[in-house]
Amino acid sequence: MAEDIRQDKKANFSALTEHNNNGVTKISGLASNKTGASKKLVIKNFKDRPKLADNYTEDTWLKLRDAVGAIQNSTSIKYNLEELYQAVENLCSYKVSPTLYKQLRQVCEDHVQAQIHQFREYPLHCVLSFLKRMNRCWQDHCRQTIMIRSIFLFLDRTYVLQNSLLPSIWDTGLELFRNHIVSDGAVQKRTVDGILEQIERERNGETVDRSLLRSLLGMLSDLQVIGQYSFEERFLMETDRLYAAEGQRLMQERDVPEYLHHVAHRLEEENDRVISYLDQSTQKPLISNVEKQLLGEHMTAILQKGLSILLDGNRVMELALLYQLFSKVKGGLPTLLQHWRDYIKSFGGEIVGTPEKDKDMVQDLLDFKDKMDNVAQGCFNRNESFINAMKEAFEAFINNRPNKPAELIAKYVDCKLRAGNKEATEEEMERILDKIMIIFRFIHGKDVFEAFYKKDLAKRLLVGKSASVDAEKSMLSKLKHGKLSKHYMNVLNRVVCLPQYTQNQSEPSQLELTVNILTMGYWPSYTPMEVHLPPEMVKLQEVFKLFYLGKHSGRKLQWQPTLGHAVLKTEFKEGKKELQVSLFQTLVLLMFNEGEEFSVEEIKSATGIEEGELRRTLQSLACGKARVLNKSPRGKDIEDGDRFNFNNDFRHKLFRIKINQIQMKETVEEQVSTTERVFQDRQYQIDAAVVRIMKMRKTLGHNLLVSELYNQLKFPVKPGDLKKRIESLIDRDYMERDKESPNQYHYVA
Repeated sequence: MAEDIRQDKKANFSALTEHNNNGVTKISGLASNKTGASKKLVIKNFKDRPKLADNYTEDTWLKLRDAVGAIQNSTSIKYNLEELYQAVENLCSYKVSPTLYKQLRQVCEDHVQAQIHQFREYPLHCVLSFLKRMNRCWQDHCRQTIMIRSIFLFLDRTYVLQNSLLPSIWDTGLELFRNHIVSDGAVQKRTVDGILEQIERERNGETVDRSLLRSLLGMLSDLQVIGQYSFEERFLMETDRLYAAEGQRLMQERDVPEYLHHVAHRLEEENDRVISYLDQSTQKPLISNVEKQLLGEHMTAILQKGLSILLDGNRVMELALLYQLFSKVKGGLPTLLQHWRDYIKSFGGEIVGTPEKDKDMVQDLLDFKDKMDNVAQGCFNRNESFINAMKEAFEAFINNRPNKPAELIAKYVDCKLRAGNKEATEEEMERILDKIMIIFRFIHGKDVFEAFYKKDLAKRLLVGKSASVDAEKSMLSKLKHGKLSKHYMNVLNRVVCLPQYTQNQSEPSQLELTVNILTMGYWPSYTPMEVHLPPEMVKLQEVFKLFYLGKHSGRKLQWQPTLGHAVLKTEFKEGKKELQVSLFQTLVLLMFNEGEEFSVEEIKSATGIEEGELRRTLQSLACGKARVLNKSPRGKDIEDGDRFNFNNDFRHKLFRIKINQIQMKETVEEQVSTTERVFQDRQYQIDAAVVRIMKMRKTLGHNLLVSELYNQLKFPVKPGDLKKRIESLIDRDYMERDKESPNQYHYVA
């Protein structure tokens, strides 16, 4: 090749010289080159390949084998690495590659085979040093293989690459180490057993060499070791065994909060183990095994043993952890949901079903609902299923005891909205009413609540006991009762004042009379009570009666003295005061304008007040905080023969003093009466619904009629009650039975 180039150059040079000898200028010669075809530079191969010396291949292999041996024995290499690389390239160029590859593999295999004896003969009790020896052998083998591959790189990238069936030098190194060392049954078993022992030691709290474990597990992964003693299968089996025993033992020894923290700690440890030295593919089956053995096998036991403890103690941190752990286990959340629902029904059932606790029932329900809301929101990740289950559970247990919760909720509202309640600001009152409405919506018999609420609302408005008109309006708007709102909250607009009907009177009175007109049917019925009013009051009543009936013909007025109240101007030694009192208190106090001292019997005869009411009235005037009357003998109770006189020495810092009438607690008879009215109203509603359905359908079977009634009625009703109302309507000829089919009804027009 070099000769051809020199010949070309010489020919060109000769041509130029020849032109000069013929007298042709150099320029003309160049010009002729430009006009002619351009010449290409052609590089040709040797005509004959240089022959290698007879012993070149053998000598070169001996040199390479010595270098490989030096690498394997960790001694210095006699030759330059570049020289060795060039030697490999030269041998490959002369098609010695197959022989060279086989010779290299044989040398490496002989060396690896020689290593196995140190592991077979290693003492059995030296587990850790055995693992370190194995790791050192593996690391040395990897380092040696990399150096050998760097020398035989040309062979690896030409001959091996062109033969897809041949493993690369690196893969050959892995294959030899796997076949002759790791795949040896005894060696593999000792290696895997040693790794598992180290992991178990770490799980038991001991410190182990994680880098050693990481290297050995990396070796098993790189070598793809499978078979009877493969690591992952053994590791998962040991994990199952360990945590199955641990779960059984700790469920007996520890309480649930402590056990949950232990499980979370174990899962954190195993995840850290995966990050530190286990293969990433092991994470999913490993964590699944731990969760199954520590949680999945004990879900019911954990919840039965500890859920009520966590909820009773409001252990929000442990409850959040419980939800988090159960969400990882198959079937965990449905199981937790069921126990959560059962707990609410059980705990709430005790609140509602214990008559001795009726006094605190509503407040206990509100507190319980707040607590369960906080758990659902903060611990159960606002899971809609848990929130809905809570609502279903509340609705179930609160209706297990018909009517009473509705009645007590109405009483609770009355207590909060009554004047004198200093517990809450307007904002707090609004929040309380909102919470009450949440409980109220769970109740099926809302008509019972309405009956008691109407009665209490009327009393608050008429006696002036309402704490806030705004709060009353807010409650009515929440209940969405248009009729109640219209007839109760406009009570102030229905007041008729004395000047309207006394302005034309010839003898104007010194008294100021204000009258509330109540439409019967919208207001609760009150038992009339006849009392002896002063002549001035009687006269004003007659004047108002003439005035009102003159404007509204066909109406009838009935006075209710039990709801009246007055402001009396009084003079004590300390000075003038105004007393804000009930009408009964007014009648008693006015007697002391006529005399100094009176007995109980004299006061009863003069006022006509019923004995029980009179005793409560005298008790409020003589035994309460504002004692405007003196009682003799002294005492808290009013007895026959007690005498009373005006307390001229009465002192008080206020000018207008409100003396509260001692309220008689609602009697059992009144409660029964209210409940009976509700039941009577329900009968009317059932009758109306039956007639409405039959009028539209004309003919209907019994079961279909009952089904339609359940859809229309808004209160709980028993099938037996419906049957009685249907029989009643048949008796009253609103409908009739089919003559051939008794369960078929026909509407009678």
